[in-house]
Amino acid sequence: MSLQTYLAAVPKAELHVHLEGSIRPETLLTLARRNRIELPVSSVEEVREWFVFRDFPHFIEVYGAISTCLKTEEDFELITYEFGAEMARQNTRYAEVTFSPAFHHHRGISDNAYLDGLARGRKRAQNDFGVEIAWVFDIIRNVSDTAMNRLYSDYTTSIAIENMTNGVVALGLGGSEVGSPPERFETYFNRARAAGLHSDPHAGEVAGPESVWGAIRALGAERIGHGVRSIEDPSLVKYLAEHHIPLEVNPTSNICLGVYPSLEEHPFRRLHEQGVIVTINSDDPPLFNTTLNDEVALLDSAFNFDIDTIDGILLNAVRHSFLPTERRAALEAGFRQEMDRLKETHLDNSCNW
Repeated sequence: MSLQTYLAAVPKAELHVHLEGSIRPETLLTLARRNRIELPVSSVEEVREWFVFRDFPHFIEVYGAISTCLKTEEDFELITYEFGAEMARQNTRYAEVTFSPAFHHHRGISDNAYLDGLARGRKRAQNDFGVEIAWVFDIIRNVSDTAMNRLYSDYTTSIAIENMTNGVVALGLGGSEVGSPPERFETYFNRARAAGLHSDPHAGEVAGPESVWGAIRALGAERIGHGVRSIEDPSLVKYLAEHHIPLEVNPTSNICLGVYPSLEEHPFRRLHEQGVIVTINSDDPPLFNTTLNDEVALLDSAFNFDIDTIDGILLNAVRHSFLPTERRAALEAGFRQEMDRLKETHLDNSCNW
């Protein structure tokens, strides 16, 4: 037993992971075959090789191809249920999962097909594995046609508000930040927040601190997806710390996308040391050849945090989830009890972890 076995076994929550980017290679082939979609690969091994990140255009190509394989209610149910099974395998008890409804709507998929599929998969995952999934419906920010961009943004906002009783907890903002600053989406986030949704946009990944400032000032961001480039602006780092605005950090994703050249140069530890609330997440696991457990392991192997700090970072995902206050407190208490029990079996108390 070791610290690494403890980290694999410890209960977890995740705040930044994309459903469409979490589909297993085996499942992708199943979906492609039954929906008669031609892919440039035909075996699990070829899919895995195709998934290996090359550059951002390749990433978008793969992500788009994956999404086009989703057509029926059964397809959406399957990927949601399998996501829940993977959560259980990694001892993840709760996840707020990003989903892009406008992309599927644009492809002619009916609202009922994906909404009913998500609902059925979510319910089965909770019943069979005891895991809980909530949704962040995200606006695709970088649609080039202005009129279409407005149409997609309005659609996503409306469908998110309409499905607050079906597990949608927040409005997100995804896609490439370049040329699509947060300020353009202020109207939609104002409408979502007025209806009771939380604000959870991506910012400060490819674009710099100005994107994070825009997300805070224009969108009322309660959490920031990525946000790692905030480190470039000391006044922003101070603001994030003082106003308790958490960052959803995805280290392996950041390296693959070239945000930072290596884990050694990643600012995760510096952000934490300067008082910013950080969480650890997987983003698009199979596309970046990672898992949430792999990312959690980096807290020890790459960032050299001690066990108490690691526990605190893991608990941040519960404390700063969009769960109701009482449910959040109960989940944190349960995590703490389980952490204490797991330390007794996985860690040598004679060691100074």
